[in-house]
Amino acid sequence: MQKTLTIKLDTGTLQLDIAPGRIPLKRLLGFAARVSSKRKFLLVSKLLGKHYPVSPKMMSWSYRALARAVLARGAGHGSLWIGMAETATGLGYGVFAAARLAGLEGALFMQTTRYRMDGCKRLAFEEAHSHATDFFLYYPERPDYLEWFLQAETLVLIDDEISTGKTFLRLIKAYQAVNPGLKKVFIVSLVNFAHPDDRALLEAQAGVGVEWVCFRQGLLHFDDSQNAALDNIVVNVSGNGGCKKHLMAWPGRLGIAAPIQWEAGVVEELLRLVKNVSDDARPILVLGTGECNAPAYLLGCALEAQGLDVKVQSTTRSPIHQGNDIALVCRFEDNYDDGIPNFIYNLEPAAYRNIILCHETPLCAALLDRLQAWQAISARFELNSDSLYHAKLHFFRP
Repeated sequence: MQKTLTIKLDTGTLQLDIAPGRIPLKRLLGFAARVSSKRKFLLVSKLLGKHYPVSPKMMSWSYRALARAVLARGAGHGSLWIGMAETATGLGYGVFAAARLAGLEGALFMQTTRYRMDGCKRLAFEEAHSHATDFFLYYPERPDYLEWFLQAETLVLIDDEISTGKTFLRLIKAYQAVNPGLKKVFIVSLVNFAHPDDRALLEAQAGVGVEWVCFRQGLLHFDDSQNAALDNIVVNVSGNGGCKKHLMAWPGRLGIAAPIQWEAGVVEELLRLVKNVSDDARPILVLGTGECNAPAYLLGCALEAQGLDVKVQSTTRSPIHQGNDIALVCRFEDNYDDGIPNFIYNLEPAAYRNIILCHETPLCAALLDRLQAWQAISARFELNSDSLYHAKLHFFRP
């Protein structure tokens, strides 16, 4: 039986008509008001590890469940899996890695990005409702990955939530222009609130078979409150458009064909730095940065495997009003030389025994400021140059 949920936000009223499902919606979602003139609400995921701290065990469960559903419907050899920036880059990698561990072969994962990488060919398209509409899907640089990219028969598109599907349609059409041999598309999300008319439009214009995979679905309606005081708030989230390739270490933007693993000794080295107080019951927080949130999940899993209580979360450039399911807002400068604000939500440093800031960029003033403010440990991600899918972390504690 369909259930209707009404949520009052400072920017308006959100109404969700929820189709029946096995997972209680309150375990999947909270709600908040976005600082945006285009879309003034946010579905705050409780599985994503972005705006809420989430255990690696819970994140892993969601990855496995979505991966199994996609594999059961026929995605396999010759598939291209894409996680959507910024929010779902970690989710996308996690679902792909779970599928690989479940037996998927001959597949490639990539993520879209907000950052420019000069000298790399790309597909460009827009996410119309986003706070930052420009983002890119780059072509892989490795010749074998490029061949997979251009010849994939199945496209698996992964996002945390879907409200219209228009961004996916733009991406599908851009991709079909370079790969007319595409035969099937999977649209995968934690929740899906695309209207049946929007789904039908996407399926018709895609011209190939489309499957929708999610945990819960329904319809969404938003009544704007026309709150001028909030509507006039503007936050610069566009960046300076400069090339950021020299700052990037996470390989998702140019292709990953197998799960990333830590080099031997990484976790042991970190454990020598953390506070090991036997009567301290607080968890450890592993905090990712922006699009580079998968390493935080991977490190969180490794620590959890040692029997530690761990939560994972990530910073973001997405501005959100305090209120509803956003209890705390912390604002600071980004670490990609854009000079724009980044945020972390619902973070109370005193709630954690240790905070580990997992990032791909070199240490900079913005990161050092956060490390000192949170008394955190820096963990900079780097791929092993001699091993394509083994990574190490460089630790630093101010």
